[in-house]
Amino acid sequence: MQYDIKPGVKGLIFDLDGTLADTMPYHFQGWKKACKKFGATIDPAFLRKHTGSPGWIIAREIIKENKLNGNITADQIIEEKLKEFYEVQHLVKAIEPVVSIVKKYHGLLPMAVGTGGHRIAVERTLEVTSLRQYFDIVITANDVENFKPHPETFLKCAELMNVDPRYIEVFEDGDLGIEAAREAGMMVTDVRSWYDSNF
Repeated sequence: MQYDIKPGVKGLIFDLDGTLADTMPYHFQGWKKACKKFGATIDPAFLRKHTGSPGWIIAREIIKENKLNGNITADQIIEEKLKEFYEVQHLVKAIEPVVSIVKKYHGLLPMAVGTGGHRIAVERTLEVTSLRQYFDIVITANDVENFKPHPETFLKCAELMNVDPRYIEVFEDGDLGIEAAREAGMMVTDVRSWYDSNF
């Protein structure tokens, strides 16, 4: 898989889950176990649809879809899901075709991570994949008011990178993130065909 950045690009933004790190099978496993505990179900198509959304939005959707209103809170589901995810997070591997771009342009172009993940989970994933050293700017769901497909995550990255959105290329694996990048006026590259995920 050989890819180089688009012409005229002056800054790079990377989503994390499913873009820099092959976390989605582990996130799905965590959601599935949490759902089972509370008598709910979830399938891969549901999670793919919500890729890029923060956990509390996904948890609220699970409650709604499974008609659990009043029986359980989003916080309870998230707490259980994160506990399950943290147990297997050490197994997460970096997605090499995307990481090769990070390594090639580290120190040459401003770079940031723009993700819908929770800050603690994000920092741990960056550590276990040895990617933390490449990014001074990491924007998570904890840092914004509006989540993907709203462009705030990526616009905040651009502001901190001091690069005009027009000259930024975003690497994404989710429909919501791709829409957010376009809304931000940025170039966007869908990495879903770059690697085989069992999710």
